[in-house]
Amino acid sequence: MSDMTAVVDSYLGAYGETDSARRRTLIEQSWSPTGTLVDPPLEATGHADLDAMFVAVQGQFPGHTFRRTTVIDTHHGKGRYGWDLISPTGSVTLAGTDFVHFGDDGRLVYVTGFFGPLAPSDG
Repeated sequence: MSDMTAVVDSYLGAYGETDSARRRTLIEQSWSPTGTLVDPPLEATGHADLDAMFVAVQGQFPGHTFRRTTVIDTHHGKGRYGWDLISPTGSVTLAGTDFVHFGDDGRLVYVTGFFGPLAPSDG
């Protein structure tokens, strides 16, 4: 999977995928075996840890799914995009921005997630 948009969408789909076999397939398609994901409350490295992290998030937000809300802005194998966490009723529970690094094979090597919008500057 070398298309960056497809990789990111596959990763975000894995977050909400409740079928364990399908979730693991999405993780393997979109993540390097040693890839690392860092969000404010959680951190995972490797496919097994990512899978456990996604299951934990599903437990905290049952029935929720992630969707990409912007294009993926990329250069030099790195990118950024916005996302929403959508409740089963369709409302936005949480929004944020991910900063990503793609490996030579096109899969994710590192993702840093931030929640919410940036605060305005003081000056």
